[in-house]
Amino acid sequence: MSKTRPPVHQIELYISELSALFNSMDPTPFHHRDLDVDAREFLESWAMEFPQGSHFQIHVHIENMPRENPEPLVTEAIHNYFEYKALLTQRSLRVLLLEGRTSLLIGLSFLALCLLGAGMLPKSADDTFLRVLKESLTISGWVAMWHPIQIFLYDWWPLVRRGRIYKHLQRATVHVLPGKRQHA
Repeated sequence: MSKTRPPVHQIELYISELSALFNSMDPTPFHHRDLDVDAREFLESWAMEFPQGSHFQIHVHIENMPRENPEPLVTEAIHNYFEYKALLTQRSLRVLLLEGRTSLLIGLSFLALCLLGAGMLPKSADDTFLRVLKESLTISGWVAMWHPIQIFLYDWWPLVRRGRIYKHLQRATVHVLPGKRQHA
């Protein structure tokens, strides 16, 4: 049985000079620098368009190429940035799941109290106030479960997907090429 290789997608980034790739407000050395907001948003938005199992080749086209080969520097900077983003996403997922477990415990406790309270009310169906109170307790208890259900059904998997994309960007093959965008 042959295992199919994940697709490799190419992302083309065009910049005028090397410094345009980095955040100018970041005082750290080049290889640890934060990527420029526009550059990272461009890379992330393109990567998010592809399936989460995709691998990437990033081609950075620099109009005014520096004298020294910038490819090792650019590769390290991109890899470091997306390694950091993958780590942040992993932490966010852990915090979200902790919040989900805490919310589930609170929600189940509140639901149990509401159902217990509703069950203690007299069964007489002729008192409208008691019927409304009983239904309100039941509904309130189930509404309290909304947040943990939201977390465990819907909120966690976009973080997992984003983390996988970041890990693939962290391992992307990076090439730095001279040139500028050709206008059609």
